[in-house]
Amino acid sequence: MFAEKLGKQLGHPTRSVAGWLVSKLLTVRNRALEESVVQISGIQPEDTVLELGHGPGLGLQSAAKLLTAPTGHLIGLDYSAYMHQMASELMKDLVASGKVTLHHCDVAAMPLVDSTVDRVFHCNCYYFWPDLKKGVTEIHRVMKPGGLMVTGMKLSSVAAFAAKRVMPGENWRPDAYMTALSDSGFTDVRMEDKQHKHITFQAIYATASK
Repeated sequence: MFAEKLGKQLGHPTRSVAGWLVSKLLTVRNRALEESVVQISGIQPEDTVLELGHGPGLGLQSAAKLLTAPTGHLIGLDYSAYMHQMASELMKDLVASGKVTLHHCDVAAMPLVDSTVDRVFHCNCYYFWPDLKKGVTEIHRVMKPGGLMVTGMKLSSVAAFAAKRVMPGENWRPDAYMTALSDSGFTDVRMEDKQHKHITFQAIYATASK
């Protein structure tokens, strides 16, 4: 019962004691991973960049620093209203300036125009999508041809959570995610072990082919 409740909060934190605790957990455990994934995503100053499942906003902060050109734009989305509110407060000045746009929505139904995103990144996110195929198909839709997506995770930690039945179903397995990517039009799909800022993690790369 506890594992199931924890899994629900990890995937969709709510404004509650449990949701607050999960937000603190995400802040502590994900900071180095988020910063590392941003650094390996090849973000250019003029890019349009999308973070999926931004949580409290740690990755948004890191990515925003790289978008120094006037045309550089950062988009974030999260299914949790609580996380959307937290990130909106953290990024309020950049949101007000128009540099950052945040959406409270489902990854399978993004309010974005076709072929407009250069780079996509997300960490510890895809395991909670109800339908991997719908999610990655929608991501492919909004990405420019040749755009790169980087997915970050610590696979050993994810597998440990899955063994305790915190993760829903089998979607956490990288093979399932990578198959969905390939089936949805992504190419050069691969997973690599990475080390950055004294942490070891796994990165899944995928290029939007159109």
